[in-house]
Amino acid sequence: MSKKPDAAPLLIACALGIEQFALRSGDRAGADGPVTVLRTGMGPRSAERSITRALADPALAGAAVLATGFCAGLAPGMHPGDLVVAEEAWDPRGTTPCVGTELLVKELVRTVPGRTVHTGPLTGSDHVVRGQERSELLATGAIAVDMESAATVHSAVRAGDRPVAAVRVVVDAPEHELVRIGTLRGGISAFRVLRAVLPAFFEWHRSLLLPRR
Repeated sequence: MSKKPDAAPLLIACALGIEQFALRSGDRAGADGPVTVLRTGMGPRSAERSITRALADPALAGAAVLATGFCAGLAPGMHPGDLVVAEEAWDPRGTTPCVGTELLVKELVRTVPGRTVHTGPLTGSDHVVRGQERSELLATGAIAVDMESAATVHSAVRAGDRPVAAVRVVVDAPEHELVRIGTLRGGISAFRVLRAVLPAFFEWHRSLLLPRR
């Protein structure tokens, strides 16, 4: 059986070195096509610059883009290690719809059994969100916040028509803020989950390569 020619690449974007390390040390055996794990740096401006520069490379022409890493959960009852699959990403420039949310949820439940997966809007911020601001963002309808996902998917779509998604691991939640005792334990939990999610990302990517009827 011959291999599919010219499989579209997958670009997985994260902000932090620890996130990149988790992703690079995960199981990459199931990749279907070239995979690039890009560290964008922190904040929306860094994400925008890095994604725009990366997608200008002909080797990444038509690449699907998935933003990932850690996030702050906004809803009561969220815990470190929970997963957030964005239905859409918000920032001051508007809303970017995400593709394949239902498939990602299904694959994450299978890949990381026992972890709660939340779906809904993921909002962007240019700073770490604390206290009352968390409640204010929750009131907008968002379920989680981070500094790079919205800028990543917005910049990716602006660079060309392509599928985008955002999957984040909760490391900070209303009852589990980073300033509290237990932060280290929560961080280790989130790291382990992020390291484990690659097979779900590859299934999402593979579904995009299937011929449409």
